[in-house]
Formats: sequence, structure tokens, C-alpha cells
Amino acid sequence: MVSFRRILRWSAVLCLVLGAAAAIALAALYTKVSAELPDVQTLRDIQLQEPMYVYDRQGQLMAVFGEARRSPVRIEEVPERLKQAFLATEDARFYEHGGVDYKGIARAVWLLATTSNKRVPGGSTITQQVARQFYLSSEYSYTRKFAEILLARKIEAELSKDEIFELYLNKSFFGNRAYGVAAAADYYYGKSLDQLDLDEMASLAAIPKFPSAANPISNPVRARERRDHYVLPRMAELGFVSQAEAAAAMAVPMHASPHEPPVEVEAPYVAEMVRQEMISRYGEDVLNQGYKVYTTVDGPLQTAANTAVRDGLHLYDHRHGWHGVEKKVALPAGAEPAAIARELAGISAQASLLPAVISAVHSDGRAEAVLADARVITLDAASSRWTNRTPARLLERGDIVRVRAGDKDGQWLLDQVPRGQSALVSLEADTGALRALVGGYSFAGNKFNRATQARRQPGSSFKPFVYAAAFDKGFNPGSIVLDAPVVFRDRRGKTWQPQNDGGGFRGPMRLREALVQSRNLVSVRMLDTIGVEFARNYISEFGFTLDELPPNLSMSLGTASVTPLSVTRGFAAFANGGSRIDPWFIERVVDRNGAQVFQHTPLVACRGCGGRTGTSSAPVSQVVDGFNFGDAPQPAATASQAPAAVQPTAQTAPRAIDERTAWQLHSMMRDVVKRGTGAAARSLGREDVGGKTGSTNDHRDAWFAGFGGPLATVVWVGRDDFRSLGYREYGGKSALPIWIDYMRAALADAPQNLPEPPSGMVETVVNGATEWVKVEDLDRLQEQDFFSDTAAPDDSAFDIF
Repeated sequence: MVSFRRILRWSAVLCLVLGAAAAIALAALYTKVSAELPDVQTLRDIQLQEPMYVYDRQGQLMAVFGEARRSPVRIEEVPERLKQAFLATEDARFYEHGGVDYKGIARAVWLLATTSNKRVPGGSTITQQVARQFYLSSEYSYTRKFAEILLARKIEAELSKDEIFELYLNKSFFGNRAYGVAAAADYYYGKSLDQLDLDEMASLAAIPKFPSAANPISNPVRARERRDHYVLPRMAELGFVSQAEAAAAMAVPMHASPHEPPVEVEAPYVAEMVRQEMISRYGEDVLNQGYKVYTTVDGPLQTAANTAVRDGLHLYDHRHGWHGVEKKVALPAGAEPAAIARELAGISAQASLLPAVISAVHSDGRAEAVLADARVITLDAASSRWTNRTPARLLERGDIVRVRAGDKDGQWLLDQVPRGQSALVSLEADTGALRALVGGYSFAGNKFNRATQARRQPGSSFKPFVYAAAFDKGFNPGSIVLDAPVVFRDRRGKTWQPQNDGGGFRGPMRLREALVQSRNLVSVRMLDTIGVEFARNYISEFGFTLDELPPNLSMSLGTASVTPLSVTRGFAAFANGGSRIDPWFIERVVDRNGAQVFQHTPLVACRGCGGRTGTSSAPVSQVVDGFNFGDAPQPAATASQAPAAVQPTAQTAPRAIDERTAWQLHSMMRDVVKRGTGAAARSLGREDVGGKTGSTNDHRDAWFAGFGGPLATVVWVGRDDFRSLGYREYGGKSALPIWIDYMRAALADAPQNLPEPPSGMVETVVNGATEWVKVEDLDRLQEQDFFSDTAAPDDSAFDIF
């Protein structure tokens, strides 16, 4: 029988062996895990995700982009009581321990070993949570927990307590894409940290434990339970607040609600252009690097553009009557407003138009409707006056319609989303800076940017470019061209016989009058005389590409496919004395630390520089959708790289056309407003306003392109499906009123901008009228014969079929 002493001796040896093995295993684990731990010093320079902010030129917010809502704060900016709320909730002994709560760790290990639950309370300190948030996964395992402990001790050894606490408060997730306590306070309560009440502080401290399932918006009942039964009692227990203060805070109802950053300038189409360009320049992660982008957009002008486009489209749409409800749904008898409102899920507001469900109609003409927030509103008999029918005659229970608030308190009007669309572009003519842009009726309804992406025929608004080409060949505003029938025949025997709008012919006409009256046949004969290829090459100097310009005489009638932006750029040359400017909209970019990393320097028009064409020492630029985005970008930056700083240098815009030609067209288009197709713009009461209307076959497109003060502005109206706008919906009727409404606001404080005739011109009598002509044209005035009625030869250059 083995003696007890021998058993004891062998047991001791076994214990020593096991202990040594455990020590060796622990040492190996420590060596392995330690070797994989990151450098804690990188926490000092950690780059937290912050959204990208977009502003107008006055610094008003236009948009916020990014995955996370975050506004990092310094620990000194956090109120003491708010810090206490988090300490009471997460780690009361934070400022006393060395980073690890060993009692809590032991409890977690025991629960992992004795239960099947993989997620157990781990007694994690704030330091351990920082270690996990920045470096470790959320996996529940012994190895991960051990690594967390080691890293927490390492963090405590190299960072101060306040540095650790600051990282925790800025990194923690609070639900609803809010990261960091400052972003959470702003989102849930619309307050800065120093404005929070005790109940709000306690509510915020309760969130990180269950950020998605128990935040005060997604689950206010559970959030209040945690606030009132854990956070506030714990604060009172630790002496951070009195029992009376805790009780008073518990009595406050939960009142959190979503608070998005207040957008001060509504320019969603421009904001999306900024987002795309920033990603193109600096990579996808640019939206989370805290950049602030300042654009050239002028807030008041953008607001005026939004209003003008929407009002103009409503006027157009109302002229063509009611086109029916958007949708019909079946409503159960006795359905409550909340249940009815659920039928509007997924239907967004468009501009000022809110979706509504008709819940009842009455014999006196009224109708009742339910909005998405379950409010019940009344549409009285006058709310649909523009249809000449009452709501009760138009609608039935279950119809989904659009409504908008009226001018009087409590007044609601029945309306509809316009079938027509519109685009407005307004550039500073001398620099190309974008001051306002509207890409459609509603960005929420359709994100397609018609200002930069829609290629449409400009109709007669294109004629000034053809006239400019002719003036380079010796024509002038007083030249006589015949307004009479003409027939062109192609090599296959087909004929083209262009017509004036409305028919009729007026015989010999001075070109100034032909433009004022928009006579098609004069433009065709003039282009025939100067040659299509010459005109295409000349017009391309305005910034159009050759493939946009038809290689035949139809170009004289505006059959090119161009964007509103490119037309605006071209008209800027008439307004600025003949320079070709590059449209641009990003003025400067500032990083999260306030350092400027990009500054755009535009090419500026130069009056008095003479010449028809010229060159510029400008660097190679990147042009997308007609916008110049400055110097070609460096390779896309990674998350750890910042865009390189750019040193601006002044540049002169290249010359597009002779300054004298620009002056002549400027003068002629002012006459279009004074006594031609743009006469409605006389209501602006300015002598420097000019422009040209444009309409296309079957009234598919309506344009007004013009200038006034420092701006070149173009408005297009049409339908996305290319259907007709309707009978007699000319540019002067559909587009010009929008242009006028915008320019009235845009030019309210702008001085008159009437250019003097440039040098190299002389005032003389041409065909019975006084005109300013180029000096070199004087000698050939009597030799010109633009009166010919000779048809064009059979030549492929005139093949329009």
C-alpha cells in the first residue's frame, strides 16, 4: 500500500508540473498576444470619422454627407455632471483603478465557464471599452478578453485618464448613426453639451449599452426604464446628484426626437455634384474625414432660383389642368388616422408638396385628408380653384394626392406634381462661378440633374452663336438678308424647306430685326452663306464640342443637343466681352483641423484684350459635365492621406470671340428684350438685360438664355419623356417667366452693366439705320450681297436627313 507521504509527494510534484505548464502556456499566450498589440501612441493621432459638410459662399450649410454623425469634443468641453453620468453608468472607479476591474473580470470568466451564454457581463472598464472600440473585435472569447486586459493596461500606462475618457466619449456609438456624445446630444435633443438637462444627460449615458435597441427614439420605454432605474439611482448612490435632483429628472417625460443639422440653403443638386467631385478627387473615404467644402453658390440667389422654378412649373402645370390622383388605396371603414397614414409609407414629399390620403368627401365640396404624420386636414371648396372644380368632385376616399400649405394659417391647397421639368443655371459671367443651379422640380422625386446631364435642342436660343460666326465673316447688325422661302436638296433627291414659326415671310431684313423677331429663314440663309464647317468650328470656341453641333444647316435652327449649363457658358461670352470662361463651383476645401487644402482660382474674362481667339497659360484642368474642377487631381488619397495644398495663381480666360462681336450681339439681344420675343423681361426695368427665347418642334423644349448685371442665366422647360409641353408653350411663355422671377431677385442690388463699344469699332449708318461696326468692315459694306435668293447646291454639307 502506497504511503500517504508518497502520495503527497507525487501530488506536490504534479502540482508543480501543472503549475509550470500553466505558467509556460500563460507566458506563451502573453508573448503571442503582446506581440500583436498595436502601438498605443497612435491613439493620440487617431482620426475619428466625421461627416463632410458643404456650405455656400457665405458659409451657410447646404448638406452633410457621411456614414457617421460625429462632432469630436475635448474633455474640457464636457460638463462635469455629464461625465459623472457616464462614470456612474459604466465605471465608477475609473479614476482609481489601473485599467482593469479584476473582480468584474473574474465574474465574467466564471459565467463563461459555467453557462452556455456567450455574452455575459464582463465588468469592462472604460479603458477596456476604448481598447475594444479602437483595436479589437466584439468576439467573446478568453483570448480576446486577455488581449483586452493587456491592451487596457498598456493604454493606462501611456495615456492619461482624461485622454482615455475623451476617446471613449468621442468613439462610443449612440444609435441612429450618432458617434460620440456631442453628436448624440445634437441628434436626440438638438442641444450642445453645455445645454443638456440632467434627465437628458442620464438618457445619453444609458444608450451605449444598447445603442440600437434602447435609444430614446427607437424604444423610449426601455430607454426610460434604464434612465430611471439604473443611471439616475446610481448617480444618487455615488453622491453625484441628490435624491431630489434624481427624482425631478425621473419625472421628466422622454422627449428625444430626430434633429438633423439645419440645412440653411436648399441646393441638393449642387450638393450632389460636390459629393461626386470630392469622391472623384480624394477617394470614397473623403466623406468621413471631416472636410468642409465651401462652394460658389450664393444662398439668396439659390433660394430665388428654387422658388422661381417651382412657381413657374406650377403655373405651367395649372394651365393644362388636373391630371388625376397619384394612387388609389382601399381604406377599411372606420380606419383611424394613424392607420390611414401608414398608406403613405415610402412616398416622399416633393418640394412643398406633401402626400396625403383622402379620408372623406362632403356634399358641400370639402374633402378631408390624412398626412404622413397622421394629421387630419381639410381641403375646402376654394383649395382647388385652379381646376375649376371642388375637391369633392375631383376626389374619392382612398385617393392619394398632393397638398401644400397656403398663404393663410391653417389653409391647405390641393395640388399635383408638375409633369413638366425645368433647369436653371446662373453663372458669374466674368469668372464662371456658379451662383445658382436647379436641376429639376424636386431632387427627392428624381435625382437626374437636367442642368448638367439633360441634352436638349435649344431652338432659337442658339441663333446668337450662328450670328456671331456670321459677324466674323463680315456680316453686321445692319446687314440685309432675305426672309423668303428656300429649298435645299440633298444628293438623294430629298428636299428640306425650312419655315418661319407661324409661317409668313417679310422679305429683306436687317439682321438686328431678324434676331429680334427670331426669323428662321434668315438664320438658314446666313449659315448657308458662311458655310457649315466654318460655323461649327467657330461656335466650338464658346465651349461646345464639335460632336454636339450638327454638320448641316439645321444647326441654324438650334438642333444641337446641348445642356443648359453649356448654353449658359456660351452666353457668358456675350456678357463678359468675348472670353471663354470655365464653370466651377468648389471654391475651397478645409480639413478637420481648419487647414485649407484646396483653393480654386478661376480664369477671369479680360475686356480690352482684343482679338478673336487667344491662349492661356492656365494649367490643364479637369472638366466634367461642363464644370471645370481646377487642376487635374493627384491620385485618390487613402484614409491616412490628406489632399495636397494648392497654391493659387491668377489666370486670364482665353478669348472665345472678338470683343466687338460680343458687344454687337449683346446690343442686339438687349433689343430682343426691348421689343422682341423677350419683351416680358422689360418688367425688370433694366437696360442691361438681354437674351434670346428658344422653342423646338412640337413645343418639346422651351428656353430663355440671357444676361443681366454680372450674371449669365439660362432656363429650360420640358418633359423628361420628350412629349410636347402643349399648345403654344413657347420659350417666352414657359421659360421666360421663371427667368424673370429669378433675375428680379438676383439683380435687386446689382448695378447696371452696360459695356461701352470696344476700340476698333465705328458708328455709321448701315442700310438706313445707325449701327456700330468693326472698322475693317467699313470698306466692304457696299460690296456685300446677302440678298441673293439662290438655292444651295446639291452638297453633302447640307445633308440634313
